[in-house]
Amino acid sequence: MLHTLADIAVIVLPVFGMVAVGYLAARVGLVSERATDGLAEFVFSLSVPVLIFRTLSESQLPQAQPWGYWIAYFAGAFFVFGLAMLAAQKLFGRTRQEAVIHGFAAGQANTVFVGVPLILKAYGEEGAVPLFLLIAVHLPVMLVAATVLLEGSAGFSRATVLKLVKALALNPILIGIYAGGLARVAGVQAVGIPKQMVDLLAAAATPCALISLGLSLKRYGMAGGDFGPSVVICALKLLVHPAAVFALTFVFAMPPVWAGVAVLFAAMPSGINGYLLAQRYGIAVGTSTSAVSLSTGLAVFTVAIWLYVLGVG
Repeated sequence: MLHTLADIAVIVLPVFGMVAVGYLAARVGLVSERATDGLAEFVFSLSVPVLIFRTLSESQLPQAQPWGYWIAYFAGAFFVFGLAMLAAQKLFGRTRQEAVIHGFAAGQANTVFVGVPLILKAYGEEGAVPLFLLIAVHLPVMLVAATVLLEGSAGFSRATVLKLVKALALNPILIGIYAGGLARVAGVQAVGIPKQMVDLLAAAATPCALISLGLSLKRYGMAGGDFGPSVVICALKLLVHPAAVFALTFVFAMPPVWAGVAVLFAAMPSGINGYLLAQRYGIAVGTSTSAVSLSTGLAVFTVAIWLYVLGVG
């Protein structure tokens, strides 16, 4: 159990310290814009999918679907999604589509670049299976919900459905999850030289993801200056979302590690997908960009608080 600030710092500071290294490297020109894109693509398309594949193929998966675990997380996610939409429209006078972007930014977590390194550091291999099972449904559920709300206001089209299905089917993270799950069910595991190659690629996931996030923060910065809505989004994402999930873990029975992973997953900063979705539709880009960078900076402190609350050790 963690009882001191020093114990919490051992988990939090190396993770966010690596993000800072990436940010400073980009700031002083040590790493170029091209390298930023390339490293992010390597992490998202190859290294993290291989890490997920290795973990799921070698781990013992639950016999039954962890419905309580998923319900606890997503009930909290859609609670803050709705609150952020309400605040955008009532407090800041934004349109319905802009409000959807606000909601998505508040409910969608940075799972790959912060969640995977930090949660694995906090819980080790014991937290890997609940982490990757949640990742398996997190992006599809949140992205489908946001797309339905965005397209619904302008008339939902068959082309949009097909485009969304294709994007999810070809998502490298999801491919790694499906391949790992199938390998585990079939009893297939990498051995010998392939095993060593898988291990090397998986080992690169954590440091490269954190450096890549730091490089991205230099690029996106606090563009847009939409500070008020960004603060609201950060409060909902970093405090309200994990608090709601924490409360629901007492309602739905689950092992302590699963409960802790769900809460920490909810406590992650806003994901870069919020910015990408905003840019795709050309709305609320400044808000989503500010929310990503501001929530990442504040997460250094809020994650430490949640680690203390959870007594992670």
